[in-house]
Amino acid sequence: MDLRIFTEPQQGATYDTLLTVAKAAEDLGFDAFFRSDHYLRMGSADGLPGPTDAWITLAGLARETRRIRLGTLMTAGTFRLPGVLAIQVAQVDQMSGGRVELGLGAGWFEEEHKAYGIPFPKEKFARLEEQLEIVTGLWATEIGQTFDFDGKHYRLTDSPALPKPAQAKVPVLIGGHGATRTPRLAARYADEFNIPFASVEDSERQFGRVRAAAEEAGRKGGDLVYSSALVACVGKDDAEVARRAAAIGREVDELKANGLAGSPAEVVDKIGRYEAIGASRIYLQCLDLADLDHLELISSQVQSQLS
Repeated sequence: MDLRIFTEPQQGATYDTLLTVAKAAEDLGFDAFFRSDHYLRMGSADGLPGPTDAWITLAGLARETRRIRLGTLMTAGTFRLPGVLAIQVAQVDQMSGGRVELGLGAGWFEEEHKAYGIPFPKEKFARLEEQLEIVTGLWATEIGQTFDFDGKHYRLTDSPALPKPAQAKVPVLIGGHGATRTPRLAARYADEFNIPFASVEDSERQFGRVRAAAEEAGRKGGDLVYSSALVACVGKDDAEVARRAAAIGREVDELKANGLAGSPAEVVDKIGRYEAIGASRIYLQCLDLADLDHLELISSQVQSQLS
């Protein structure tokens, strides 16, 4: 079971804060550091000092980390043209020595688009499908050949399809709760399928849909990695759990029901339930980025038991 650290910088974080968390995650043996791709805070957080861009952040981290993998849950398809995104991700992959993974989603948070003047199209899923075909097609095109695409939303003509990532295949993550189109898209393009903030039962149903879609597409269901993203709130005792829950504005009982909360033993047990339905990777949503002791506890008391 891989444990990955997943952050939400739009709630309030500088690049230096994210660098500190990424380096701590690396030193503590976590598999990867991921971040969201948002430009506007959510809920009651102040969001200060303001948003950081996901791929600019990852470019910086690529040069300041050594081992840990880097990626997004999820890059918003509404923020970037697919040809530009393919260049950005390939360059960051080169900068990291081949440690990048691309989570790509349709985009959903209309308010942040309004706040920063970003178009918010009504038909986002069809755009996402074309984006995935373009990005993966550009990377797969042999050097010296060109790439063309004539779609409803995007058109590329005689693209040199450069630069190439350092990895022969950048892992592509697709996720979500959709029952029909999402599994079909994952079956065609994804190396990993992620379901965020879902119960064991709902996750099992969605993993089953994706496996079935993969089989229908001519792949083996087991060809994909299956993962979950869940908020983390772990403490040595009840008081520490309560303190960490209060720090992120949540209730302990709610976190235990919907996330990974409680003592290390409780969290290990719940992770085991996700593992039993096929998840081999957990993204730990860590909302209090100043609490590095939380990461240390998870590393020493949770991750150690899983390995």
